[in-house]
Amino acid sequence: MKYRCLVFDHDDTVVNSTATIHHPCFEAYLQRYYPGRSCTLEDYFIKNFSPGFVPMCREEYGMSDEDLAQEGLFWREWVKDHIPAAYPGIREIMERQRAEGGLLCVISHSYEDNIRRDYAANGLPAPDLVFGWEQPLERRKPYPWPLEEILRRYDLAPSELLMIDDLKPGYDMAAACGVDFAAVGWANDIPAIERFMRQNCRNYFKTVAELAAFLEG
Repeated sequence: MKYRCLVFDHDDTVVNSTATIHHPCFEAYLQRYYPGRSCTLEDYFIKNFSPGFVPMCREEYGMSDEDLAQEGLFWREWVKDHIPAAYPGIREIMERQRAEGGLLCVISHSYEDNIRRDYAANGLPAPDLVFGWEQPLERRKPYPWPLEEILRRYDLAPSELLMIDDLKPGYDMAAACGVDFAAVGWANDIPAIERFMRQNCRNYFKTVAELAAFLEG
């Protein structure tokens, strides 16, 4: 196999969730608690890309720690009844990795229980490790701890991992650990995001098929 461990982001990398679930949820939250405020889908993608969701909430909407906790509870209730669909071709990539004896891990800003539910609902192989939003702030992307923990637990060299992600926090985390990074762009067609990824990442894949071909090569 090309890499002993594939480390996947979840939202908009494995499942189509921002456009179908997370952005509508955030809009509903704003309508209830910040009447008159709104966030377009494009702005939501861009602000999640950089500076990230929490800085966006603080800087754009003035949310306190208590407000962020409230938004998190609102989101948790919303996603209970909304299961995103995996992108076609993702399951085959994961099944091939697992069949060859490789590891599958997840580092995401979704919660572990939701991630594992989404994997089961989409018939994806169960991941070996999941690091989600339930981790303390300093153990979430873009902080390097999740990748460092994978390296430690499985006694891997950085060259044996590939981080697959659609947003800048994943890129920053991989760069901090010296881990290869695959930027993926099949969730949106926003020029600013694609331009940054193409300019800064050695590997950029616009389709799942392109990623599959890279891993098979």
